Amino acid sequence: MAYVIADGCIDCKDATCVSCCPVDCIYEGVRTFYIHPEECINCGVCVSVCPPGAIFEDVELPDNLQHFIAINREFFEPQVTGLGSPGGASSVGASKLDHPAVAVAPR
Repeated sequence: MAYVIADGCIDCKDATCVSCCPVDCIYEGVRTFYIHPEECINCGVCVSVCPPGAIFEDVELPDNLQHFIAINREFFEPQVTGLGSPGGASSVGASKLDHPAVAVAPR
C-alpha cells in the first residue's frame, strides 16, 4: 500500500483527492474515502490537495493512526464491501457501506 486515508476524512469527504487521482483509486464510503492498496501508484498527488491533511504515505502514518492501513485494505475485502479490485472508483460509484471501525467512529 502506498497511501492511506486516516481519520481526518471521516465526515469531511472533501473529494478534491478523488478528482485529482490519475488512476481513480480513491473509493467513496458513507463517511469517508478509501484508497485501494493495489490500485494506488504512489504518486502523492492526493496528499497535496487534501484540505484536512488526512492522507499519509503508509510509512509516514503516525503511530496512533496505524490501524488505518488495515481499514483502507479491508474496505475492499469480502467481509466489508466485497469490491475486490474493480479497477477504478468511477466504475462502481459510492458504497452504501463503511469499514466497521469508521461506521462507529464518533461524529
